[in-house]
Amino acid sequence: MSTTQTPESQSAITPSQAIEILKQGNVRFTSGSTTSRDYQSQVSQTAAGQYPFAAVVSCIDSRIPTEIVFDQGIGDIFNARIAGNFVNEDILGSLEFACKVAGAKAIVVMGHTSCGAIKGACDKAELGNLTQLLEKITPAVDAIHTPEGADRSSANAAFVDAVAAKNVEFTLAKIRENSSVLNEMLEANEIEIIGAMYDVASGKVSFH
Repeated sequence: MSTTQTPESQSAITPSQAIEILKQGNVRFTSGSTTSRDYQSQVSQTAAGQYPFAAVVSCIDSRIPTEIVFDQGIGDIFNARIAGNFVNEDILGSLEFACKVAGAKAIVVMGHTSCGAIKGACDKAELGNLTQLLEKITPAVDAIHTPEGADRSSANAAFVDAVAAKNVEFTLAKIRENSSVLNEMLEANEIEIIGAMYDVASGKVSFH
């Protein structure tokens, strides 16, 4: 049975330990040995306050329920989910709250294989507000160099996944560049900021 995060347990976790907890949780998830949890008890225990140890920026894709793939419970991690797992001012503000105010020790930016948003950006899809959203991923598409004549559409799975990984890289850079609060915490070793990719076929998270 798992325990719920408290001010004391959160404070005791280092940034590197926060990442390790997530890694171990994904190992449990992929091996079928997930932790037994009393969710109703966790609801009661977190009613008066929350003390998550990490924040995850991930895609809205329904195949990637963040707490489940990291085998975490209620009150363990903050989630910022948006198609294409990029950051803007609102998400950066949310991450600043998560770390500076609420005490999270790590930020994980997690892309995934076979990402619909990445595919849309590769194909230059246009649909209402989605058009502007996908434009934010275009720099990652343009950054992947391919041989002349190579397929740069959503039909090329390897290209799509390469763009997804590059998009994570760009998002990490934007966090550091556009949030002085988080960058100062990073330089003071108060938090860790790391990228990851989730494989929708295996359930495995690879950190980098």
